[in-house]
Amino acid sequence: MTAAGFHPLTVADVTPLTADAVSIGLRVPVALAGTFAYQPGQHLPVRVPPALLPPGAAEERRTYSVCVPPGTAARDGLLRIGVRRVEGGALSTHLVERLGPGDILEVGAPTGRFVLAPGARHVVGIVGGSGVTPVLAIAGELLATDPAGRVTLVVVNRTAATVMFAEELADLKDAHPTRLLLTHVLTREPQTAPVLSGRPDAERWKLLLDGLLAGAPPVTGWYLCGPRDLVTAARAAVLDRGAEPTEVHVELFHAGDPPPVPAAAPGAAGATITARLGGRRTTVTAEHTDASVLDAVLRVRADAPFACRGGVCGTCRARVEDGEVAMSEQWALEPAELAAGYVLTCRSRAAGPRLELDYDA
Repeated sequence: MTAAGFHPLTVADVTPLTADAVSIGLRVPVALAGTFAYQPGQHLPVRVPPALLPPGAAEERRTYSVCVPPGTAARDGLLRIGVRRVEGGALSTHLVERLGPGDILEVGAPTGRFVLAPGARHVVGIVGGSGVTPVLAIAGELLATDPAGRVTLVVVNRTAATVMFAEELADLKDAHPTRLLLTHVLTREPQTAPVLSGRPDAERWKLLLDGLLAGAPPVTGWYLCGPRDLVTAARAAVLDRGAEPTEVHVELFHAGDPPPVPAAAPGAAGATITARLGGRRTTVTAEHTDASVLDAVLRVRADAPFACRGGVCGTCRARVEDGEVAMSEQWALEPAELAAGYVLTCRSRAAGPRLELDYDA
């Protein structure tokens, strides 16, 4: 039985990218075209097949970014995601090693706010590993739809052999030679320029960005995606250059082990949680066994959105309408969202006897 909010999509093709990564084309039925319309940079939640989980394990989901701009998807009739095998990852191993044309994946509607901002003219992407996936779609969209659009893209990998979408990046550069500046940094393989070899630190980021952006038009959007350490260092370097925080967009592909969700506040045990979802309000009482607000809501609303449960993807975002929450470290919400009252329910617990949330906001 397909999980609530998920749809069975047929695999059209599986294309190797590196020794441990593939791109997967998914056929979307005409009736679901609206459901799977997306903005460049968004990702798709994929349900882990129960057969890949230990007996009795709770449902798990993973998110994979769409790697092509909407125009390409419409022309080819396929949604295309990029997947890199993660050590110990049951789903990523299955997708990279065993998935084939004709297989079925349970896929949810596109989600995420790491997207091309309206009016962006010069975008800088700094990506590491599989973090190239959403930024490839963002770059492709800007270059295809804005004749004056410009992209500066820094792609960080261990070696040349581990670069995902190397051919697609080269093709994009060939198609837009004057508007796309593409630079590869290899941390474990020497290159001619010392600044392009080794792991970038604060000094190296400064040298690299100063060189790439000398004489370039003003940057109107920074898109940083990859592992936590790389994104943290790059963000510090970008802000040090004077970038406006509202123009710096961050998405993690691996945050490490997330910190625990805050302990329930005194008096919050048995909190009444009311969630608005799909236009319907549902109330549940939090239990001691609930590790988060999300866990409580899922007991009464199986359609509550979630994926990573680690504060990275942002799928479980909701706005607090009444009451308060205690939220641990998260990487999916931007400052303006936090100021507007949004939280990630997978990283939050009620901080009082009553909490009202709006997932539809």
